[in-house]
Amino acid sequence: MLTFNTIHDAVLPEFEVDERYKGALNTLKWAYAEYGDDIVYGCSFGIEGIVLIDLISKVKPDANIVFLDTNVHFKETYDTINNVKAKYPALQIELKQPKLTLEQQAAQYGDKLWEREPNTCCQLRKLDSLNEVLSASTAWISGLRREQGGARAKTNFINEDKKFASIKVCPLIHWTWKDVWRYVSTNDLPYNPLHDNGYPSIGCEKCTKPAWTVEDLRSGRWQGQGKTECGLHG
Repeated sequence: MLTFNTIHDAVLPEFEVDERYKGALNTLKWAYAEYGDDIVYGCSFGIEGIVLIDLISKVKPDANIVFLDTNVHFKETYDTINNVKAKYPALQIELKQPKLTLEQQAAQYGDKLWEREPNTCCQLRKLDSLNEVLSASTAWISGLRREQGGARAKTNFINEDKKFASIKVCPLIHWTWKDVWRYVSTNDLPYNPLHDNGYPSIGCEKCTKPAWTVEDLRSGRWQGQGKTECGLHG
């Protein structure tokens, strides 16, 4: 099972303010100057999210941040959100709820929909919620990185998001996995402890397992279901 102690041990004592850092910060400065309160950060509170929250707080301390709360996230994820709220009290962090409770979903679609029809479950508990959020916003921020591969490898700083009829801003596209951890460690930022236990990509508890390969950090998501994305990014 993949663990991250070796990554932590390799972190440099100081984070260099290099082109990747400046690129991310300048992208955020442009985005908030361009869109103001009409841009929202859709945050999963994974490790990239922690970096972006810290960078965003430097640009717009009272920025709007939305977490798509499916009601089946890990306890550690909710604890992380509370820790972030304590560190950045000015940020406007909303836990966006799906229209259906878990009980209502089970009554309409059957129990354990995430096992039988994971795409439908993601649609009901994530995509519909984000669509509702973005219907009131012009643009949104995402922590996608090109190093993650797949469709993400072609991500630009500024992207036309046809799925949500929005503009998607991705400040971290040039950051590596080590860049992310170096920044978090150097700045002593709170993060989800599941990252230390083999979970590089953390989603809902029902659909996330530890990753077994460093070459594919999302290999723990929807294992055995032929699915790699919830649908937010493709």
